[in-house]
Amino acid sequence: MKAFLALPIRLLTHNIRYATRSPFKGEELWTVRAPRLINELRYNTMHNAESFICLQEVLHDQLVDILDTLNDGNPGGEEWASIGVGREDGETSGEYSPILYRPKIWELKHFKTLWLSETPDRPSKGWDASSTRILTIGFFEHKESGKNIVAMNTHMDDQGKKARLEGAKLIVRTMEELEQAPIFLAGDFNSEPHEEAYGVLNSTSSPVHDLRDSIAPKLRYGEENTFTGFGYGKEPAKRIDFLFLTKDLSDWTPQGYAVLANRFEDGIYNSDHRAVIGDVLLN
Repeated sequence: MKAFLALPIRLLTHNIRYATRSPFKGEELWTVRAPRLINELRYNTMHNAESFICLQEVLHDQLVDILDTLNDGNPGGEEWASIGVGREDGETSGEYSPILYRPKIWELKHFKTLWLSETPDRPSKGWDASSTRILTIGFFEHKESGKNIVAMNTHMDDQGKKARLEGAKLIVRTMEELEQAPIFLAGDFNSEPHEEAYGVLNSTSSPVHDLRDSIAPKLRYGEENTFTGFGYGKEPAKRIDFLFLTKDLSDWTPQGYAVLANRFEDGIYNSDHRAVIGDVLLN
């Protein structure tokens, strides 16, 4: 096995907006948005084989579309695979919070799903949440270097303040119970930096911190806010999508941070959220 000093990894998280049949004003159907969004995923991961893609609000048919398109025409067989389940039944019903990876690069040791609720081991809605919410956890080993990593992806409730707070506490406890390994946590947290759930995750006692804080402001690329809506809603733009890393500097060296555009000259929003990218070295 080759000796590796540090392993460059690109982390990308994006709430892609579920495929609704009744779009908001300014929102296009999934059939229109999908090619633009999938091209975003492809282009922004094509130069880093170790990339992870974490998505939120993904219905089963959307996940099939994304994987089929990313893998289309690949002469070497399947390039991308995913882990995760539908939140309503632990199978294919409801929104996924999937983690996409390249199986030729990463060996999946195992994965599990926790529900952000008082009964995290089974499909359930927690506290004052308006919807069922999940945490997807994947345990990976880099095939060439033997380095291990724990990947986490979640989408917290948009209505329940207590559900977000208690969900954040549950995620922190879950991290603390894991055997020591580098962890990244991605997702749409529906919590701004001044709010409680974010505060729990980014506190001094938390195992993780916001990757963005490790990158000097002059080196950050792109936008500030990660939620935009579709241009006609009353809800203001805000920063609610994050990438967190375990704090131990022997695990990670943050290299870059970006918030990508979600709308170009054709005026079509690929989602009501912008993608967030973090470039890191796994030491």
